[in-house]
Amino acid sequence: QLQLVESGGGLVQPGGSLRLSCAASGFTLEHYAIGWFRQAPGKEREGVSCISSSGRVTNYADSVKGRFTISRDNAKNTVYLEMNSLKPEDTAVYYCAALRAAPVVKHLCVMSPGYDYWGQGTQVTVSS
Repeated sequence: QLQLVESGGGLVQPGGSLRLSCAASGFTLEHYAIGWFRQAPGKEREGVSCISSSGRVTNYADSVKGRFTISRDNAKNTVYLEMNSLKPEDTAVYYCAALRAAPVVKHLCVMSPGYDYWGQGTQVTVSS
């Protein structure tokens, strides 16, 4: 069974840090671009960050640029989202998603819907 599982969410004070993990089972992430998305209550799901299958290209939403870092460890079949200087407006359910990438687009990633596989989400709450 193909599955993505997020972990690492929780409650953190403003200014704090969390590291989210996205682990794949049943398939290898090596040939997939990975995206992180989030959805706050009453709001639409939005793209946060993505990383190309090659790992050479990353993109970030303006709201998280300079604070969040995406990375991948193909040996562990896992992608990470390091979140620093967290703000209350970062509170949301965070999802990772995988998009199969042909070799010709191995250096591309996009933060838009249409990913092949999605995780179940992990809650991040930033509050004092």
